[in-house]
Amino acid sequence: MTLRLASLVLAASIGLALPASAETRYVRAGRLIDTDYGKVQKDRLIQISDGRIVAITAFVPPPAGSYFTDWSAYTVLPGLIDMHTHLVDTEQSSNVAEPLLHSAAEIALLGAHHAKQTLEAGFTSVRDVGTFRAFGDVALRDAINAGWVPGPRMLVAGAYLTVPGGGGEVTGLAADVTVPADMRVGIVSSPAEMTVKARYLFQHGADFIKLIATGAVLAAGTEPGAPELTEDEIRAAVQEAARNNSYAIAHAHGAEGIKIALRAGVRSIEHASLIDEEGIALAKAKGAFLVMDIYNGDYINEIGARDHWPEEILRKNRDTTDLQRVGFSKTVKAGVKIAYGTDAGVYPHGDNAKQFAYMVRYGMTPMQAIQSATTVAAELMRRSSEVGSLSPGHYADMIAVPGDPLKDITVLEHVAHVIKGGELVR
Repeated sequence: MTLRLASLVLAASIGLALPASAETRYVRAGRLIDTDYGKVQKDRLIQISDGRIVAITAFVPPPAGSYFTDWSAYTVLPGLIDMHTHLVDTEQSSNVAEPLLHSAAEIALLGAHHAKQTLEAGFTSVRDVGTFRAFGDVALRDAINAGWVPGPRMLVAGAYLTVPGGGGEVTGLAADVTVPADMRVGIVSSPAEMTVKARYLFQHGADFIKLIATGAVLAAGTEPGAPELTEDEIRAAVQEAARNNSYAIAHAHGAEGIKIALRAGVRSIEHASLIDEEGIALAKAKGAFLVMDIYNGDYINEIGARDHWPEEILRKNRDTTDLQRVGFSKTVKAGVKIAYGTDAGVYPHGDNAKQFAYMVRYGMTPMQAIQSATTVAAELMRRSSEVGSLSPGHYADMIAVPGDPLKDITVLEHVAHVIKGGELVR
């Protein structure tokens, strides 16, 4: 008996998972959306080996007995990508103390539940942009990669980097309430401290840095239009990220905070609710991305009023929602790169696709909206060679939807089937 055969026999006898074979699989696509070229191809055969796409051709029957998935009745497109999610936290509620009511273990299990909801909704990759309990997102990413739990491919921030009492803190509590240390890992007060904390996040598994550059709509006691981090502090994070072959992104609602973050060199601006003409021009000149969550405002207004969220939050939401959508339209016209990001966690996970209709309503074509959640998002993630496209060499991440999303973008809210890495998950 060879050593290789003996190892396989031993693994099988004690119940260990054997390595997946590189069996060739085939998917028939009735209509395939080519996000690289913005075109539609009819009746294609997608060949998959070892979790990646090998070839895409006109349909011919695959070899007899091969693993074959027939999606001839569907429109097929790459797995979707959400650039702004919060999987490893509770969903938003009326209670500002909600983050304190759950253990780290409970939050980890909740994150796994959210990951499964997100994957089954057709989002096969996400950038998770912060959790109150530091490194819960790192653990979830690693558990998904190990195959322990189902979920999308994740890039994670580890924790927020924020000023004391800023938009990345648990705020609105009584003065004598002590917030757990793992919820304050990213508190910074100087450029030097920013460098140290950013380095610490990378050392503990973060993929990129998330900065809270302005106040937040959902953080009590902070104002969205008010800058919180200085340009020197943001630049220190950007430089530390570069030393780690990565990048920094900035939560920034206010016009001045957006420009401070852009001048300091962040890769993307999250929210950009109050962006002005100067900020739009600067984003374009810098080649930066905007990630604008233009669905959220309606959800907060409706559910927040129904469930009696604090009036401060509802007021800040009213002050930013319409202006954000005006800014989105201007940004589309200016040709700035916009990546799909929803702030999932403010609204229920799994509803990520509801934003597509808003992006079309406020200026994008359906193809542009789809590309924002595929090729553009992949570029922002620095993963263009792996995700966001159905072409040879990419992961075999794809979804099937009934109807034609180029005629009715809302069909993306009703994903029929999902494949991730060549494996059918729904």
